[in-house]
Amino acid sequence: MADSLEDENVAVFIAPMGTEEVEFTDPKEAVENAGATVDVVGAETGEVETVNGDINPGGSYEVEKTFSEVSAEDYSGLVIPGGCVGADQLRANDDAVAFIREYFEAEKPLGVICHAPWTLIEADVVDGRTLTSYPSLQTDIRNAGGEWVNEEVVVDEGLVTSRKPDDIPAFCDKIIEEFEEGRH
Repeated sequence: MADSLEDENVAVFIAPMGTEEVEFTDPKEAVENAGATVDVVGAETGEVETVNGDINPGGSYEVEKTFSEVSAEDYSGLVIPGGCVGADQLRANDDAVAFIREYFEAEKPLGVICHAPWTLIEADVVDGRTLTSYPSLQTDIRNAGGEWVNEEVVVDEGLVTSRKPDDIPAFCDKIIEEFEEGRH
């Protein structure tokens, strides 16, 4: 798996506050270890704080590019971490939602974990898809036309979803696999 993503660019989203730290750091590290160049993308450049368990302070991370500065064509992979507050902030950001919609239209692979499927619902890209998430989102996913399943990791045409931090090892393995495959 080392260098399997060499010459690939991956975007990892982060919210101004409230992104679950391990859902940000572990996938980011996994794709970097596979050789990808990673851009941390958020609403504004600068330092942002993550959380642990949605309520405990996490680390501070640098946002390198804003949603309005990037395009789906810039990346071969996209990771959207969860965290209840972080995912809610991302789905309320028009530029983030527009990027997600553009990314889906380009048929490129992405990984979305925990509460982050809220962003997919907001981008109106869930209809007809099978995915998983944190269990409390299952009604939202079904109401958006998706099929929710309670599995560790689900892949649907390049869309990789997982439920929670415990699923991160399987999630990371699958996002790397899908990023290697490219467009779907």
